[in-house]
Amino acid sequence: MAITGTAHRGTGPDGEAVFTKTLADAPPLFFRREAAGLRALRAAGARVPEVLDVTDEAITLSWVEQGGERTAASEEQFGQELAALHLDSAQGPSAPDVSAPDPEPSPTFGSVDGEPTAYLGACPVDLTTTETWHESWVERRVVPLARRAAEQGALNPAAAALAERISPDHLGPSEPAALLHGDLWGGNRLVDSRGRSWLIDPCAQLGHREVDLAMMQLFGGFSGRVFAAYVEAHPLADGWQERVAVYQTVPLLVHAILFGGGYGVQAGDALREAAG
Repeated sequence: MAITGTAHRGTGPDGEAVFTKTLADAPPLFFRREAAGLRALRAAGARVPEVLDVTDEAITLSWVEQGGERTAASEEQFGQELAALHLDSAQGPSAPDVSAPDPEPSPTFGSVDGEPTAYLGACPVDLTTTETWHESWVERRVVPLARRAAEQGALNPAAAALAERISPDHLGPSEPAALLHGDLWGGNRLVDSRGRSWLIDPCAQLGHREVDLAMMQLFGGFSGRVFAAYVEAHPLADGWQERVAVYQTVPLLVHAILFGGGYGVQAGDALREAAG
């Protein structure tokens, strides 16, 4: 999601091109959380710009030279790469083997490093570490965001109340927590001059991989080849298409909070479908 600020290309100390974003009076940890997300994705094997410097009001990244075309091959490659990111970063079984002498702790959902502060665009979201996906997605994000949107007059209160009816069953079969981009709309994927895809501006988190796939379908920008290649490499649980609405609630509520207008109607529709 885009934010209001400034961005420009510059030159680093070694003469290489760099990209710097600034935002005066940025929210607490705003750019530092972006940096943490980029570093987590990079460590997991995703292709992201390198973080060169970060302060409270700016972040400087390595430059990505865009210009490549999105071909059938590049779309399929991106789908395969996203599947590999989700698969390789999965934390293991969704519950420990309690019969084992030293059972492993349950996988956690939310923050990639324990810091709960996160942002979708300029809207704060709660990534407090939790042991259940329902608490992370619904109790700490969908419900509070729906209440905030209703308080602002951006969402019908009756629609906001539906958030509390979203149960664990609405979120699909239990899956291991995977590393997610967290804000994967079309503008946060770049294609470089060699046709390779890069991820930028993440709200990185540990969660259900259908979050990324649902966000990719919200504003377009990804061809069917991406999804076909993804599913071939990392099959999804039955009914994932019916769960798109529940995983679009958070970005739609954030848009309603930040921009109002028709986003409140869309968010209400998603809540009704998610809780149905």
